[in-house]
Parts: sequence; C-alpha cells; structure tokens
Amino acid sequence: MEQKNLCQVVSDASSKKKNPAGDDYASLSLSASIEIAREHGVSRQAVEIAALEADIIPERYQRSIGTVGIKGQIRLLNSTVGITGAGGLGGFALELLARMGVGRLIIVDDDVFSDSNLNRQLVSLEKNLERSKADAAAERISEINGALEVKAFQMRGDASNLTEVFADCDLVLDCLDNLSSRYALEKACGKLGVCMVHGAIAGFLGQMAVIRPDNPVLKYIYGPAYDGKAEKGAEMHLGNPATTPAMLASWQVSEVVKILAGIEGVLPEDKMQIIDMQSGESFLVEVKG
Repeated sequence: MEQKNLCQVVSDASSKKKNPAGDDYASLSLSASIEIAREHGVSRQAVEIAALEADIIPERYQRSIGTVGIKGQIRLLNSTVGITGAGGLGGFALELLARMGVGRLIIVDDDVFSDSNLNRQLVSLEKNLERSKADAAAERISEINGALEVKAFQMRGDASNLTEVFADCDLVLDCLDNLSSRYALEKACGKLGVCMVHGAIAGFLGQMAVIRPDNPVLKYIYGPAYDGKAEKGAEMHLGNPATTPAMLASWQVSEVVKILAGIEGVLPEDKMQIIDMQSGESFLVEVKG
C-alpha cells in the first residue's frame, strides 16, 4: 500500500483529543491501528509511522511525545537495538525499550531462569523457571507492544557471532554479568561501528558508559585486557537487590533514547556515570588513558 494512501486511511481513522495540558491533538487508538494493519495487509509499525508522519499521534505514545517529539518517535520506530543479557538489567531495559517504541529488538542470552533470579529479574516468574531468558523476554515484548519486531537468540555471545547477530543494529546495550562477554561485545561493536551502552550493577551501586566504536574504554574500567581470572566483579559479594537493575536500566535506556531520537545530553565518551543509591549520590568519573 502506498504511503500516501496509508496516511489518508490513518487520518480517516483518527480522532481529536486533548492532552493533559489541554491542547488539541489528532489521535490514533490502538484498536484502530490494529484494524488498519489487518484490513490493508501492512505492519502495525508501518501504520504508526504513517500516523506520526501525518502529525497523528498513536495513543500508546501520547505521553512520550512531549519528551521525544514526533520526529524522535519516528526515529525510535525506525531503529534496531541489540541487547546482550535478558536477566536483571536486560529484562528491565527490554521492557522500557518496548514501551518507548523502539522498532526492532534483538536479544542474546544463553541462560535459563533459576530460583535466585526471582528477586530482581522482571521476566523471571515462577512459571518461567528453567525457561530460556531470551525466549521469555521476546514473548513479554510481544505482549507489551505487538507493533515491534523481536528476535531472540539463546546463545553465549563472542566477538564473531555478535558481529553477525547485531549486523543491522543502530546501537547495542551491554546488560551482561561477566567480563569476557563484555570485552567480546565491545570488540564486536567496534567492528560494526555502533555505540555500546555499558551497564553494570552491584549492591546499591550502578555504573554506565556510552562506548563509541572508535574509543574502547573497558580497559580503563576493568584493566588492559581480560585475563580470565576475575570473570565477575563486586556483585559476587554485594549481590543485586531488586531496585538496582531497575534503576540502572532506566539510565541506560534514557541514553539509548537520546542517541536514537537525536536529543541532547548524551554521556560524553570519556565519562562513566556512577549512581550510589545508598548515599543518594550520582557522579561522573573519567575513563580514558
């Protein structure tokens, strides 16, 4: 179906509403979006993009538009993001990306849910124990936002297969819990020429950095090279309470949204954000040689 005709169909199905500030806007309901896609044989994502291009706001994104703008929402829907790790950080990050309307999500995780995940991992439910984290996360995304495309890979990532799996990504999230995979991901993102939003948690602490493809910085955070001796960090001793992954995933996804939607304020390449929820402090540290 031609975009011009689709825009007209969407316009005919729209209605006038007022936003919380009292301003009028053209709205497209979720039910109308689903019906248009079904009747005209197009994807729901195409319907939402057509609506936004006609200054009609899909109602599911109405509360986001004031922050990201219509053009920003179109950019999000046209973006592809990879996520390594679908556990604590990854589960919350995927939830937020789906609700923000990032169009295509690619999930990599080789693990299954266990009892100890129940304290903090959003997709970890009693009924999901022993189930693939990647598959369960993909199912949840489809239940949150059926307009998105999602692919799940149950595998452990290395520099070669991550380069292949994330080949079409605009950006990749590091939601991992081990150093060897982090270094492999940074190497893969460097080859692909895409940013990697690094995140790690322990106890009440979280850290985040936006690693540019031409400026690897993990060596300044963890050491010059992964030597196989310390696979995990402080979380081995401090643990991960329920609040920490939720907090840091929100910071990570905020960076993703700013980068993809073209919003100012992205974390500089030579800085790492540290958030200490015990003291209530947040500060930047340098990560460069």
